[in-house]
Formats: sequence, structure tokens, C-alpha cells
Amino acid sequence: MEKEKKCLIVIDMQKDFIDGALGTAEAQAIVGRVKERIAAAKAEGRDVVFTRDTHGENYLETQEGRNLPIVHCVKGTAGWEIAKGLHENEPVFDKPGFGSCELAAYVREKGYGEAELIGVCTDICVISNALLIKAFCPETKISVRADCCAGVTPQRHGTALSAMSACQISVL
Repeated sequence: MEKEKKCLIVIDMQKDFIDGALGTAEAQAIVGRVKERIAAAKAEGRDVVFTRDTHGENYLETQEGRNLPIVHCVKGTAGWEIAKGLHENEPVFDKPGFGSCELAAYVREKGYGEAELIGVCTDICVISNALLIKAFCPETKISVRADCCAGVTPQRHGTALSAMSACQISVL
């Protein structure tokens, strides 16, 4: 019997979300745990992939920019980079919005039986990608590791975890 393929998906662990333009104490607090989880996932034989929020110089002219007028994660800037020590040579999905259909299609094409998500922001990009993967891969077991995620606020983090749980996404 073939071993079930599993992946760890690290969502938007970028400088601007940790200690940059949109950084929070909660995001800073999870960096060490995220690094440990990445190492553990690799030791378990899981594939690891990353997403990277990616905007252009015209960010403020976009729908997102009009709703959140704080320039962040502009491609090529220091704030766009994944935090030091987290990423090595793993695949990275640059995404101009909250969720990545390309990532969800990748999970489906690779045939992952399990996909675990960690990162930021629980209430925006983590939930968006978890639900996209659920839609693209209805038989894949999807989980979110709560202590390796941070929301815009602790309350919104909790609300997002509850919403994902209601959608049959396991909260670890």
C-alpha cells in the first residue's frame, strides 16, 4: 500500500506581516513555532510549500488597496520576503489576493491526502486558502495548527478557527 502524501503549507510568513507594515505581536510570537513545525514536517516526510502575498506598486489602486490602504508585500521589497530561516528551496506560490487557486490546484495535482496550514493571517489568507483547498480537494484532510497561526487580532483569529472548524477543517 502506498504511503499517503502529506504537505505543510506555510501562508504568508513575510516581514510585512510579522514586524513590518502590518506586523503584530501575535505574528511575531509564532515565528519560532512555525520554524519548529517546518522542521518537524520535513522530518515526518511531508512536502513543504509556501505562499507569498504579492502586490505591485499600484497596490493602492486595487480593490484590496482601497479597502486596506496600507502598502505591504510589494514584490521585490524587504517586506515581501519570507522571514529569514523559514524558507529554503521549497515551492512558493506568489498570490495577488487572499487565496491561491494555483496552490489549491497544486494540492489536487500532487494528490495529497493531508494538507496542514500554518501562518498569517488566520482570518484572511489562512482561511481563504483552507477553503479553496477544501473546494478543490473535497476528500483531502485539511487541518490548521492554531498555535502556528496569528490573526489580525486574537478575537478574529478565534473567529476564523471556529469558521474553519464548521467547514470540516480540523483545528489542531
